[in-house]
Amino acid sequence: MKYAVIQTGGKQYKVSEGDVVEVERVSGLSPQAEVVFDKVLLVAGDGSVKLGSPILSGVVVKGVLQNETRGPKIRVMKYKAKVRHRRVTGHRQIFSQVLIQSIIEKKDSEKKLSTAPAKPGKRATKKKAE
Repeated sequence: MKYAVIQTGGKQYKVSEGDVVEVERVSGLSPQAEVVFDKVLLVAGDGSVKLGSPILSGVVVKGVLQNETRGPKIRVMKYKAKVRHRRVTGHRQIFSQVLIQSIIEKKDSEKKLSTAPAKPGKRATKKKAE
């Protein structure tokens, strides 16, 4: 069974193909839109493990946005002693449900072909002797 560890929304999730994962809101997408997670930390399966330092290059996890839901309501209270200041507010986090479709690893030959040309570096300047 092939699985990966991805990072999104400041959190890490262990995912495998066919899983439905509830992550923090992926903004700007409509339902049934494709979601690509490119921050992949680990890929394991078929008796091998690839670990990034911290991120694996050439590995992406693709999924489809299923639905957006809201989490449970939490109460946030602010209180200051001796000044009669109290405020109670609530918050409900919005989550996106993503169906993981595939974990794609690019081969070494594909990585070499898809690399962009290197940017020219800065030239070293010599200091004048006084």
